[in-house]
Amino acid sequence: MAEKIKIPKSYEPGQEDLPNVIAPAGMEVNSNYLKVGDYFAKTFFVFTYPRYVASGWFSPVINLAEMMDISVFVNPMDTALALRNLRKKVAQVEAEIAEKQEKGVVRDPVLETAYQDIENLRDSLQQAREKLFEVGVYITIYGSSLENLSKLENTIENLLESKLVYIKPALFRHLEGFNSVLPIAQDDLNVHTPLNSGPTSSLFPFISPDLTSDKGILYGVNLHNNSLVIFDRFSLENANSVVFAKSGSGKSYATKLEIIRSLMVDTNVIVIDPENEYQNLANAVGGSYFKISLTSPNHVNPFDIPIIPQGDEPADVFKSHILNLTGLVKLMLGEVSPEEDALLDRAITETYASRDITAENFGKITELRPPLLEDLQTILQNTEGGRTLAQRLDKFTHGSYAGFTNAPTNIDIKNRLIVFSIRDLEEELRPIAMYIVLNFVWNLVRAELKRRLLIIDEAWWMMKYKDSASFLFGLVKRARKYFLGVTTITQDVEDFLRSDFGRPIVTNSSLQFLMKQSPTSINSVAQAFNLTEGEKAFLLESAVGEGLFFAGLKHVALKVIASYTEDQIITTDPEQILEMKGIKK
Repeated sequence: MAEKIKIPKSYEPGQEDLPNVIAPAGMEVNSNYLKVGDYFAKTFFVFTYPRYVASGWFSPVINLAEMMDISVFVNPMDTALALRNLRKKVAQVEAEIAEKQEKGVVRDPVLETAYQDIENLRDSLQQAREKLFEVGVYITIYGSSLENLSKLENTIENLLESKLVYIKPALFRHLEGFNSVLPIAQDDLNVHTPLNSGPTSSLFPFISPDLTSDKGILYGVNLHNNSLVIFDRFSLENANSVVFAKSGSGKSYATKLEIIRSLMVDTNVIVIDPENEYQNLANAVGGSYFKISLTSPNHVNPFDIPIIPQGDEPADVFKSHILNLTGLVKLMLGEVSPEEDALLDRAITETYASRDITAENFGKITELRPPLLEDLQTILQNTEGGRTLAQRLDKFTHGSYAGFTNAPTNIDIKNRLIVFSIRDLEEELRPIAMYIVLNFVWNLVRAELKRRLLIIDEAWWMMKYKDSASFLFGLVKRARKYFLGVTTITQDVEDFLRSDFGRPIVTNSSLQFLMKQSPTSINSVAQAFNLTEGEKAFLLESAVGEGLFFAGLKHVALKVIASYTEDQIITTDPEQILEMKGIKK
């Protein structure tokens, strides 16, 4: 007889499995703390309030970028019972005041103030202008160690005591306190304070910074309340942005994510890439990628004739262009005396005149070929006092640096994403290349009004030299007029802020993103952005992709989050790139 084989049923989770999923693996109960899983927890209750509390007094605690749970229990009291108790209380206070008067004791202002407060509250309750509530406020904090727990405890105590609000730990009752902050509406701690409507209402709503709007792009998740930070930078007074972070904190990653999402809302993007970090992104979205180097076939002629914007005077555009070129040549030459500066200005004007281009006919004749840097050198050689300058320019016209500064423009800029890579240039040429490309981009931006972003990675290269820093500041200051948002990214915060133009660039940027900072630069950053001690600590300890996001007067703690596809396109993590290529570590 064949034996009947029982086939086991596949496992199906049931309701009894739910506690195992959501409950911690274990809990250790001590008199002064709990250990929940890998974290230590401690619960506090508010037991004393000041005579007056201002609206939003609780927001510094709620918005603290730390792991904590807060519960507020509000139980309405019977008004008739409250009035009877207040009548007894006012009688006691009156009797105490009268007794002291009979004994000739000096008046007690505390008693008189209490009497006035009770009478005012009785009037408000009697006229139904106020109600009384039993309010319990519980705060449970978490730390990876007892030391971190104690540090956070001191921070919260200091925050609340500065507002004359005092808390106590739930000694020997931390388990009840932990249950009271769970989202089950169960008040096991049962420590209440009677408050009328005004102070009670100051606890609500939880005033967390909110940057969620109905248009714009997703920047990340608000660490204060887990809401989405969706924002349109062009809705501010200007669309400029600065990103400050130490190397490896995710600043380029966050910027590339913004580029992808900006392209989806019809925004053109131009990038100056010093480390070839944006090539994969450009290839993925069909953008244009140009390498600027001594041997590259891609060239940008700084002497190109700019297109005159509608409504601008041709003579003014020409003079502005001459000034920009003078700044570029000074950057190439290094130290220039005032006499040489004046000579350069005249020589550049004469260089254009040699091609029949003057302030009078500028913009009227379009078929004229623009001059090159070697034409300026020729003018200088034939100008009294200009031979030395011509000799110093020789390495940029006929020497080893002639590859990218002395050739006609041959790049096509008709694309929604344009990336200029300057990684393969020598270090001393990078500021010059940035200047040339930025001047080219500026002329492009002014020629046609269109929603654009200009991303300048490692902008501190330009801040090292006065002329390039001045040009960048002018670009940032005037960008709004041409529907342009300039993003300056830097890891060398100290050098950037020390520059005469660094701080003005920050103040002319309505959007600011501060990511993980080094201890050596945190004080400079804190002073520049008026950070609190809590915000400084957050920036020192934040993980990759986290930081403080400032938009106008609002700021939130932000975590940058990308989808799987976005992450595959923008990642620069070497380990992840090798894994994507199928190369084993």
